[in-house]
Amino acid sequence: MEQDLRGRYSRRQGPALLCTRGAGGGLLARRATASPLRRDSLPPPGAAPGPKRRGRRVGRPRPRAGRSRALRRACRLACALSRPAALGAPRAGAPHHVEGSPPADLASGRHATAASFRGRDLHLERAPGVHPAARRRDARRRDRPRDRVRRARAGRVWRAKGVVKPVLLLDVVGLTRGMLGAETPNLSALAGDGFAAELAPVLPAVTCSAQATMVTGKLPRNHGIVGNGWYFRELNEVWLWRQSGALIQGEKLWDEARRRDPSLRCANLFWWYNMNTTADLGVTPRPTYPADGSKLFGIYTYPHGLRLELESALGAFPFHTFWGPGAAIDASAWIARAALHVIEKHRPTLALVYLPHLDYDFQRYGASDPRARAEVTKIDRVAGELIAQVRARGAAVLVVSEYGITDARRPLHPNRVLREAGLLSALETPLGWELLDFGESRAFAVADHQIAHVYVKRREDRERVTEILRSMNGVERVLDDAGKAEFGLDHERAGDLVAVAERDAWFTYYYWLDDARAPDFARTVDIHRKPGYDPAELFFDPARPLVKLRAAWALARKALGLRYLMDVISLDPTIVRGTHGRLPDRAEEGPVAICSEARFSREKMAMTDVLSLALDLLDR
Repeated sequence: MEQDLRGRYSRRQGPALLCTRGAGGGLLARRATASPLRRDSLPPPGAAPGPKRRGRRVGRPRPRAGRSRALRRACRLACALSRPAALGAPRAGAPHHVEGSPPADLASGRHATAASFRGRDLHLERAPGVHPAARRRDARRRDRPRDRVRRARAGRVWRAKGVVKPVLLLDVVGLTRGMLGAETPNLSALAGDGFAAELAPVLPAVTCSAQATMVTGKLPRNHGIVGNGWYFRELNEVWLWRQSGALIQGEKLWDEARRRDPSLRCANLFWWYNMNTTADLGVTPRPTYPADGSKLFGIYTYPHGLRLELESALGAFPFHTFWGPGAAIDASAWIARAALHVIEKHRPTLALVYLPHLDYDFQRYGASDPRARAEVTKIDRVAGELIAQVRARGAAVLVVSEYGITDARRPLHPNRVLREAGLLSALETPLGWELLDFGESRAFAVADHQIAHVYVKRREDRERVTEILRSMNGVERVLDDAGKAEFGLDHERAGDLVAVAERDAWFTYYYWLDDARAPDFARTVDIHRKPGYDPAELFFDPARPLVKLRAAWALARKALGLRYLMDVISLDPTIVRGTHGRLPDRAEEGPVAICSEARFSREKMAMTDVLSLALDLLDR
């Protein structure tokens, strides 16, 4: 409808004006400046204007991809009218233009701002007004999810300007507030630009429970991740370090963010429970186990082709530096490079990245050892390079950690104590070593650093087991049903009792009474078959001479396709010098959150608040 001089709408409009509507509230309503003008030849004096030509004119730019069909058919509002004579030559300084070719601005995809008249006289018809109802309708269409996806993919930064903005959620394991300073110039600079807050951990303060709490905003009683592993009652088996995303109960961070913006894409690099999830891209460690008993290091990715893409660009993932006696900075450096590759090429809106390096030497040597403190600067350098790259692309950064590691001196053996009390049953194998028989045991413990989930078969035995555990030198407390509820650990997967160690103590999984009866996997790196966590896997056995030569010989047999046993791990738990799992005594020993955006500043936050802060950063 054409708007007359008094601002009213009338139906006196020609066909050239009826097709000027498009996405964004109309052609002229969408742009503040006038559109490019269509030029027409000036007719002889006294001649009536000729009929409109319907074909596409030479030199007229094609409409941009992604515009609505109505806008692509829109007619320009300039046409030549009859006059007695044309005006003079082009004005001085007008840009040169070759007949039949678009101006340079149009050829590059931009609208011309000063087009040459080439000696022709231009007469403008008055632009149509846009009815408010049409403007509201086009605004609704512009907010459709598919249009938001199109606008996002057309962006030139990590994420185009849309409903949400890009965020990097970076997990630097073992980082504490007390480490910020000269050892960590990059992370300290990030805190200076934004803020650093004390991050109150959950119990147990271990990797899987902490990560699940952060991505769900819930406690273990809700998400069900009560540790790095637990007793699967329906299977009569203990499993640690499982990888299915279905084990985390409840909605994840990226699911909730997608409700705000359906175009959101999430990439998860090495956060746990990272297989078969609702994230868009994922990378996680996953060896292959051939039928001959060997193990081939590798990663699992989704989409599956992402593995070949990363290995082609970065080389194979250095799996032997991710865990075991060879664990080093190489694994975290590769993960950071892989994260940057995924961000640059696939442009996720939300990227979760896990850098585990501080877990290694802090458990090997203890938090106060200079060898461990030297590793803080190394991980700061790796994290700093990633942070600088993503911030240059317009992303906000939220650095978190799961726990702090403290010095440890006393290993505790709850399974040996329960066995000596006649409550734990071990099965002797034909090879002479023993296996823990979970189904026949009246009580046993799943050790996980400074936490032990104790499963008691008969309710009438609980009081007795509680007294046995409390009598152990180094056990700080034993949680019953009320105690578990106090710490948000009252989930069916948790032990019937939960033992918590004192500050300098930790729990082993050892259940044999004689090292000669220990199973063969006890002296290997085998995180899945051991019924508990074993930090001794970080060491070559110092009591065995030429142990590294023995490892090299085993690798040579593996390369030749022969059977081999990489039995290079010690059964002496006293070599472990660092641990975690209980709640920290002092804030500087606990985890920290560092954010690049100062407007969300706070002094302290719960680990359950990480989800809401990440959503705020997406909506900033």
